[in-house]
Amino acid sequence: MKSYDIKITAEKAKAAVLGGVFLGGGGGGAVKSGMETAGQALEQGEVHLVSLDRIDSDATVVTASAVGSPASKEGYVTVEHCKRAAELYGCIAGTEIAGVITNENGGHSTTNGWVLSAVAGIPVIDAPCNGRAHPTARMGSMGLSMDPLYESWQVAVGGNDVTGKYLEAAVWGRLERASRMVRRAAVEAGGLVTVLRNSVKAGFLRENAAPGAILQAMEIGEVFIRNEGRPDKILGGLAELLEIELLAEGKVRDLSLVTKDGFDVGELKVDTGKNTLHMTFWNEYMTAEINGERIATFPDLLVTMERVSGKVRTSAEIREGSEIIVLKVPRKDLILGQGMFDVSLFEEAEKIIGKPLVPYNFL
Repeated sequence: MKSYDIKITAEKAKAAVLGGVFLGGGGGGAVKSGMETAGQALEQGEVHLVSLDRIDSDATVVTASAVGSPASKEGYVTVEHCKRAAELYGCIAGTEIAGVITNENGGHSTTNGWVLSAVAGIPVIDAPCNGRAHPTARMGSMGLSMDPLYESWQVAVGGNDVTGKYLEAAVWGRLERASRMVRRAAVEAGGLVTVLRNSVKAGFLRENAAPGAILQAMEIGEVFIRNEGRPDKILGGLAELLEIELLAEGKVRDLSLVTKDGFDVGELKVDTGKNTLHMTFWNEYMTAEINGERIATFPDLLVTMERVSGKVRTSAEIREGSEIIVLKVPRKDLILGQGMFDVSLFEEAEKIIGKPLVPYNFL
């Protein structure tokens, strides 16, 4: 892999966010919030995206993420929240942070850690926990969830003080329990918190993270920028980078979405006139079926785009009656972290969506 140190400009930020929402696969936050975060970070200072070889293997790296429901109406996170999370983590974890990674790609998620980078003068390392978005913190733990001895510091900050929702939380313990506590903090804060967690040595990222996935997002985002408003051109440009399959083109019906325990859970159907595509989501799109036949299963990437504009829309943004295009990108074209290889995490997802995932991934 090539070596790079990319100074993030407004143009590069836009490419990263547009590519990020594509790789979000229905989750990972919206473009609007990602662009706002990127702008806020660049107002604070310089943000540099560096390849993994640019940091010493023994340097300590921390994961930045946002935890909560994308559809939440009360979710509230600011630059000051991000600064406070960094301050808390430094004090409590007692370690000097040499770099930051995001937990995943997504319209907002790709920019996780950018404010910390600008404020602290540390690089964003292009080795996210996962190259696509995923619903749970354990899926973004780079396989640490499979280590029974690993214990995690996690800090969470979020909520609007005006509405009495402001909250700070610091948790230490086994990763699964700590992550559940942070998810609960998001609910109490109105639906969203900014989180720092899971410090590891940079050398750990080489085998367990998703090196190069932010650069991949930028390349995808540039396709959308060059071909804005022209869906056919966008699809052609994407096909030069990825193996894409057009699963459906039609109108959304039977859309259901409920927010439960800090997640958006639901399903939708796309009526093409010839057949019906049935999709489920748990923040991210999990399954796609036609006439009961499974044609895509998480972590395959499922993307919903507006039929006329070609803009990517997340599961929280889709509306009944929308005219959309549904694309599939097979997992082999994605850069996946080790969290995508823990069978127990897929068993957890099966219980939420009521659909089998494990047989399509591990059997």
